[in-house]
Amino acid sequence: MDSQLPAPSPAASVVAAPARWWRKWWRGLSPTRQDRFAALAPLAAVLMFLTAIVAAFWYLRAEEADREQEALRRDVEYAQQRVRLRLLERQEQLMRIARDLSNQELERAEFVSRAEALISQYPELQAISWIDERRRIRASHGAPTLASSELRIAGEVLKPGDTADTFGLARDLQQPVYAQPAATSGNTAPLLQLQVPLNNQGKFSGVVLGEYSLDSLLRYGTPTEVLARYAVTLLDGKNQVLAGTPLAPRHKATQLLPWTPKANAYEVPVSPVGNGLVLRAQAYRTSLGVVGSGLFWLVGALSAMTAWMLIATWRHTRRRMQAQQALVAETNFRRAMENSILTGMRALDLEGRITYVNAAFCQMTGWSEAELVGLKAPFPYWPESDHEALHAKLRDELSGKTIHGGFQVRVRRKSGTLFDARLYVSPLIDAYGQQTGWMTSMTDITEPNRIREQLSASHERFTIVLESLDASVSVAPLGSEELLFANKLYRQWFGSQTTGHLQLVAQAGVVPVAGTDHSGMDDEDGLMGLPTDPLTSARTENAEIYLPDLGKWLEVRSRYLNWVDGRLAQMVIATDITPRRLAEEQAERQAERAQSVSRLITMGEMASSVAHELNQPLTAINNYCSGMVSRIQSGQLTEEALLAALQKTAHQAQRAGQIIQRIRAFVKKSEPNRTLADVHSMVNEAVELADIELRRHNVRLTHYVAARLPPVMADTILIEQVLVNLMKNGAESIQHAGRPASRRSVELRVVPKQIEEHQVVEFSVQDTGKGLAPEVLERLFEAFFSTKSEGMGMGLNLCRSIVESHQGRMQAENIYNGPEVVGCRFSFWLPLAKPAEATTNSIANEHNPRTVA
Repeated sequence: MDSQLPAPSPAASVVAAPARWWRKWWRGLSPTRQDRFAALAPLAAVLMFLTAIVAAFWYLRAEEADREQEALRRDVEYAQQRVRLRLLERQEQLMRIARDLSNQELERAEFVSRAEALISQYPELQAISWIDERRRIRASHGAPTLASSELRIAGEVLKPGDTADTFGLARDLQQPVYAQPAATSGNTAPLLQLQVPLNNQGKFSGVVLGEYSLDSLLRYGTPTEVLARYAVTLLDGKNQVLAGTPLAPRHKATQLLPWTPKANAYEVPVSPVGNGLVLRAQAYRTSLGVVGSGLFWLVGALSAMTAWMLIATWRHTRRRMQAQQALVAETNFRRAMENSILTGMRALDLEGRITYVNAAFCQMTGWSEAELVGLKAPFPYWPESDHEALHAKLRDELSGKTIHGGFQVRVRRKSGTLFDARLYVSPLIDAYGQQTGWMTSMTDITEPNRIREQLSASHERFTIVLESLDASVSVAPLGSEELLFANKLYRQWFGSQTTGHLQLVAQAGVVPVAGTDHSGMDDEDGLMGLPTDPLTSARTENAEIYLPDLGKWLEVRSRYLNWVDGRLAQMVIATDITPRRLAEEQAERQAERAQSVSRLITMGEMASSVAHELNQPLTAINNYCSGMVSRIQSGQLTEEALLAALQKTAHQAQRAGQIIQRIRAFVKKSEPNRTLADVHSMVNEAVELADIELRRHNVRLTHYVAARLPPVMADTILIEQVLVNLMKNGAESIQHAGRPASRRSVELRVVPKQIEEHQVVEFSVQDTGKGLAPEVLERLFEAFFSTKSEGMGMGLNLCRSIVESHQGRMQAENIYNGPEVVGCRFSFWLPLAKPAEATTNSIANEHNPRTVA
């Protein structure tokens, strides 16, 4: 019968194996341990149950709170976008009004009409005011609901306060500025202000002030669905309520109860006002109520019941874990110190055997700890050539003959390379006060030795360079006549005394203090008043002086430095620039002569046109005189006719004299004299001179000068010479191209422009010739290069030199109509006069007005 029973399946054997192991393990435990495990089993089950309940409760609670908070955040950001869009729309409308006022396209009555239309259309707008640059109200219109104390009357001046401060900020930033001034009285709500600056051709001319009602902005700007679900308020930067009604705060007694959750709230700043205006929303209701509180108290009660069950086990395990953690921390700390130290450590026992090496020592030598521990001398990191010396050192070390400052040796790496090291030896004492060996620390000093050698070589090279300089270098401490350093050239010029150094400092005008007499001032610093903090980082001061004793021009550069002993010293470098000064003076004289010759050549080329221009008034004078003689002889000339003829004759003579005076002023100019020049007058003089030559070539001249151009610092005759040359070249180009009469024109334009963040005035001369070839453009401004057979090639070169001497730039370019060249354009620009130069030169011009001899 037994032989017929079925055999157990493999799956049943697999399941039964753990059960048999568990029963065997349980039976092998002592009764005490079985009791402990039996008591811990229910505790583990309770803990697992409580953990599951608490986790589920807090997960559901957190999920619901996150959903409500996310919905609140979306609604508040949507409301913030609506309010922001409304503010931006009103800002754009105020900017249109400001633009029309800046362009002088809007009068006071039209401004009031447009302001009234905006205020009646948009309830958040309470008042719109026009304020000029002197803070005076030009015009204003307010809503009927605006308090009388907040109305702005035309003609009043802004009082000091928030509005006036914002006015200054809008003037400085040149962009719209929001502000929220304090309320004028306790019954009036604060108004949000927007000041839009008025810019009349780059000049600040006032602001357009718009005032918003924050309550109306919140009411009409916030969506109704958001207002229905939340208590929406507007707050200022100090968290004060400006508009809206917040939720009433909870009673102090209920704030401590966990089942009364706080209302969800979210706030965002309102752009473009910024952090000064914050939109906050508070939820009216929350779904976390009594049910959630009940679950909370249930979990709390279960946790309290199980807490006392865990106290005994926790106390037992805490002491054990603390001891174990302290041991692990101490071990890890000591191991970390050994591995992170950069100094190689090696321990020897009393017999000279290596007992310990740290990671830094292994890294320096290239041998591992297993390869070094237990070895005796000679060690593998000893160079073969130094074995005897190192053996002697080791014997001294083991006998206690240590050197406190250490000693230097050579060490061989495993790779065969050598490096310099310094060894420090000290006795190794154990915890019982017994010496068990010797501890040696090793430091790699290869790099310090190399740096020391390089510094020595660098100092030697530096000394050689200073001695061979073609400039005098001297260093002397402040407040003393001691000479700290002087190179060879200084000693040749001034000897070994400080006299030359002090003479250079005094004559160059870089003396830091007035004198060194400090008698009666024992309690004061001799260098009082000297900016000692930034001296060593100050920029070099340059000055060019002339020393009659040497007969040389010297360029003196001075700067302060801290000397090696800590004293504050002054270094002076004097370079002989006598050849350069002589060359500059000669170049200035040659340039002056070249400019005069260029003007004479220009007037020579224009001689026939000038003669024709003078012939007209002279012929008219001759005709008037002949007519008067004939009528006097015939007795037909009355007194009124005689007076009229004489007036016409005088007018023609004056016209001829003006032509001659312009030519003499243009040719007679001898030396550059940059003064504050009016652009319109300068252009008119040049046009009068060039128009004669252009009419001779049958070329029409048109010119345009922008209105209200600021003055420039320029030599008027030199700039007129440039303009005349450019216009004359344009006429000759048109004549050479053979253009028909309808296409024979030269245009002169003078406009303001901004180049590389600098305000300049641009002059451009455009002709209708055939332009310039590419190879000509490359060499256009070279000296002695000309496309004319009779030209000298100096005209455009001198023009560019004149413009660049005025800190300007000149360029040329062809003008294209498709692939065809239809003309050429020469342009140059001059920087505007600085305020200080304008003031100085305006005073100088009053005493020295320009005269034409």
